[in-house]
Amino acid sequence: MVLIVAGTIGVLTFTHDAHPRSSLAGIHKIRHVVVIMQENRSFDSYFGTYPGADGIPMRHGVPTVCLPDPHLHTCVKPYHDAADHNRGGPHEHADALGDINHGRMDGFIRRALLAERADCARDSPDCIRRIQPSTVMGYHDQREIPNYWAYARNFVLQDHMFQPDTSWSLPAHLFMVSEWSARCTRRGDPRSCRNSVEKPMSPPHEALNPTASVPQYAWTDLTYLMHKHHVSWRYYVFAGQEPDCETGAMSCSPVLQRAQTPGVWNPLPYFTTVRRDHQLDNVTSISRFFAAARGGKLPAVSWVIPNNRVSEHPPTRISFGQGFVTHVINTIMRGPDWPSTAIFLAWDDWGGFYDHVRPPKVDRNGYGLRVPGLVISPYARRGYVDHQVLSFDAYAKFIEDDFLGGSRLDPKTDGRPDPRASVRENAPVLGNLARDFDFDQKPRPPVLLPLHPPFR
Repeated sequence: MVLIVAGTIGVLTFTHDAHPRSSLAGIHKIRHVVVIMQENRSFDSYFGTYPGADGIPMRHGVPTVCLPDPHLHTCVKPYHDAADHNRGGPHEHADALGDINHGRMDGFIRRALLAERADCARDSPDCIRRIQPSTVMGYHDQREIPNYWAYARNFVLQDHMFQPDTSWSLPAHLFMVSEWSARCTRRGDPRSCRNSVEKPMSPPHEALNPTASVPQYAWTDLTYLMHKHHVSWRYYVFAGQEPDCETGAMSCSPVLQRAQTPGVWNPLPYFTTVRRDHQLDNVTSISRFFAAARGGKLPAVSWVIPNNRVSEHPPTRISFGQGFVTHVINTIMRGPDWPSTAIFLAWDDWGGFYDHVRPPKVDRNGYGLRVPGLVISPYARRGYVDHQVLSFDAYAKFIEDDFLGGSRLDPKTDGRPDPRASVRENAPVLGNLARDFDFDQKPRPPVLLPLHPPFR
């Protein structure tokens, strides 16, 4: 059949028989998808006490779970943390496995203690007295993050959104744009790529790549399919310092980031397909995002990447990150594109913070731990808690269904064979983001929030 897809660049006509139009009814009212990716929070650390969500197990308002603290020889319950900044915990692959601990979900304090002691060994012996690994058990609520809770009340909160992999930020961002994390040995050859959940090649001169070697991300990413179907996209980078340590460690020397400098949070310029398709200019500065949102010129797909100051990555202030995200969302809501936009807000990994839900097993890479997820749109259901199992793969699936006629990042069909572990978008357990929308409802007006709400 012939499928007509409305996008920001006009009306495109192409043939694709895999997904009948009846299965996608209404989704094409969304002409702009904006993915905002913040840093390092678990679901329980932000929404563990949100009404109706699968939150921290409690009875009469008191947590019924506690985790062993080997440092203080006690058991620590989740507790309300009123601080605007937190320490967090380590978040590499070994930490994810240790925190999950074969599904017992009780290793968070233990892994944080190991990381704190390692930092002490690099610092001074007497700092051992200041170790507080139990801070990973702290949670926030509407007193500290009122805007995030307001978005949940007015739109959709996803309480089973899992990071796509059991690892840190670089693999998570690679999954976000390509559904895979790998190392490749031959320039431009996707068949030379091999699975790497922890150590895909990092940018030159960073901790995991002290040489001048340039990473070769030769496997297929989502922009390849979008370019093939003439679907517009931009990856907007906020210049400043990178939000996280390259290895997922808890402290490190700062690294600068900007749109013209590929890095851990800006990996697309290292993809073969982006270079061959002459789309490097689509990776651009955050100022151009605000201009596009104000002028009604948003592309079909946008990714918005923070710098360290507004990332919410510990120990940066939560309030700064919430203010940045609110500014992004308010700008979209005030612009001409709001009536046809879906905003997907998430945090790239759990940051070492406690979460009580065991991640489902999808393939050798994940899923990883649970993170907060929100859907904000004039067509989003109001005050809806989505209990579907989701991951960042669901963003790719939604984009593919909306703009690409249901095409998938599938090495058997996308024209660039690679040995990825699975086609993530087709995982039987993965839910469908379209269920978070009511495309029959009248488009809802903006919900504009203050950039600096009171921090109580």
